[in-house]
Amino acid sequence: MDRAALTALYLDEVRRRGLRASDLLGDLPGLKSSYYQGRYLSRPVFIGYRECQQLYADVENVQAALLSLPDALFGGDFAAFARAAGAYGPVAAVLTSQSTPTRLARADLYATGDGFRLLELNHSSAVGGQDNADMCRALLRHPVLAEFARRHGLSCVDTLSHQIDTVFAETGLDPGSGPVIALACWPERDNAIHDPYLDAMAADWQSRGVDALACQLGELSYRQGRVWLGRRQVDVIFRTFSIGYLLESPQAAAVMAPVLDAAARGDVALCAPVDSDIFSSKAALAMVSDDANRHLFTSAQRESIDRIVPWTRLVRDGPVTAPDGSSTDLLSYAIARQDELILKPSMGAEGAGVIPGWKDLTPEQWSACVTGAAEPWYILQERVRPEPELFPGDDGDLIPWNPVWGLFTGTPGYSGIYVRAVMDPEAGVINHALGASVGSSLAAGQAAD
Repeated sequence: MDRAALTALYLDEVRRRGLRASDLLGDLPGLKSSYYQGRYLSRPVFIGYRECQQLYADVENVQAALLSLPDALFGGDFAAFARAAGAYGPVAAVLTSQSTPTRLARADLYATGDGFRLLELNHSSAVGGQDNADMCRALLRHPVLAEFARRHGLSCVDTLSHQIDTVFAETGLDPGSGPVIALACWPERDNAIHDPYLDAMAADWQSRGVDALACQLGELSYRQGRVWLGRRQVDVIFRTFSIGYLLESPQAAAVMAPVLDAAARGDVALCAPVDSDIFSSKAALAMVSDDANRHLFTSAQRESIDRIVPWTRLVRDGPVTAPDGSSTDLLSYAIARQDELILKPSMGAEGAGVIPGWKDLTPEQWSACVTGAAEPWYILQERVRPEPELFPGDDGDLIPWNPVWGLFTGTPGYSGIYVRAVMDPEAGVINHALGASVGSSLAAGQAAD
């Protein structure tokens, strides 16, 4: 049974019983209320076993294609790849090409009438939503969802546990040795101020038996061949920030240098290595999408690229292959098809700098945006229209929402799905920072399918 059939069955049950969003949410709105502001979806999204397996395999294949780019396209010159992918200034300075990229990633996708389409792949430890299993457990306290999940063999992967397993697998540390893990965010102006979400995240790790401490990067000190947080020796620094933050501060290099030096000496393990983040670049995704590079990938990778990667191109003068296979001048094509394209910075985060051609722009403004971005660090991507999903509302009606599915990867394999959704069908960006509601997923097991 696929996601559409599972969803229809569950909504029929909810409708038959006359349940409202408030009935189904229970005490969920109080979970991490200082961060999520109680903005939770009234049900999980559902996905069938076979379609989940196919989606994960496709994401894995695209991820492998991305990781192959430095060798396949740049002859092993990691610095050249990083430049082409948009690394410059402080970001380029911290990339070493000496580390193995992490397996931690979150693929953000829209579900459309023709299947899932990949918007971006966030390849880093700095991905939110790892607490989606807690959201799902709260929803499963309602007997209707609990019985529905039991009857159809649905379960929720504990993403955070998979994330923790990946940390130990990639650092080589023995969980039984009781290592101290610093969950480190980027320094703010006052290092004494902690993000309450990060404190809650540390509590989540601790509930799973891990000695995790929340901190800002500037609180760490380096002496006696070790890294310290106060009087505690730190064995692992787990980054909760992407390297894009380095562009925001003139002191970025000075902040990162002691961390990278300590990791290079073996004084501390760094998860994830900073090199990993460059594979999140949307310019790198454009390299994978570009027909000129198809011969670089395996047949399985090409099939997955064709299935889930939308047409994505670096913004530059000159000819490209259009979605219909014809050759065209990129800038002319982009200007003529404003309503079908979105402009994105290669290394942007949380929707910063993203410009949907179809939303609130005159043709003249769109033309200026496209021609002004004609450098290697912006991409154009074809518009992907998400298929709305119905969620129970406050008055019992079914309300259409537009979700983005965040599928996690890690060393254990498929690591769950985190959902963000808005009601606006024209939204170009869907994330929590811009007001999206959040939710979780239930996937069918093999026996249920």
